[in-house]
Amino acid sequence: MVRKVFSLQPEFDLLIIDDGSPDGTAKIVKGMQQKYTALHLIERSGKQGLGTAYIVGFKWALEKKYDFIFEMDCDFSHNPDDLPRLLNVCQKDADVAIGSRYCKGGKVKNWPIGRILMSYFASVYVRIVLWINIKDTTAGFKCYNKKVLEAIELEQVRFMGYAFQIEMKYRAIKKNFKVVEVPITFVDRIEGISKMSTGIFKEAFWGVLQMRRFVK
Repeated sequence: MVRKVFSLQPEFDLLIIDDGSPDGTAKIVKGMQQKYTALHLIERSGKQGLGTAYIVGFKWALEKKYDFIFEMDCDFSHNPDDLPRLLNVCQKDADVAIGSRYCKGGKVKNWPIGRILMSYFASVYVRIVLWINIKDTTAGFKCYNKKVLEAIELEQVRFMGYAFQIEMKYRAIKKNFKVVEVPITFVDRIEGISKMSTGIFKEAFWGVLQMRRFVK
């Protein structure tokens, strides 16, 4: 994935956040940093949650004065070739570009039908409860204009699992930023194990109900 990102035009910097992965991720990244000067690494001890990793990354990117800041998975379920497409949308008129599985043209590959239905109807549930017009509310492949992350009070973000993805989109919309969905093909992970669990699903389900109260 690292080599693919650095083969793209325009050029991208890449930050990897490693929570003590037993597969030696940090060691591999450090070795690659000798070749790729735009490759960065933040190491943290223990599993501190998806949302906290993203927030650490967002704060790092804001400190470095990047104009556009992405989030994506490193298991090739998100195709690096889509990065320039998301960037182009944000450079034109969007404040947030979402790599969407469920908007017109979006696709999912290699998922069992049960997982597809659960994910799709989870987004339907979110749209109904929060009154937002986003087809893929749990998408984790996004490009932010830096002004969005500057306006969102990152310290106030409450959820750390899949509800984190929903909350970030909802906070951007409540701040009147323009959010645009860009169709992508999502491919089930090539490497690693899914982090989906009953606890994460419950957090997302009940968290959506709470968001209407505390996100202003």
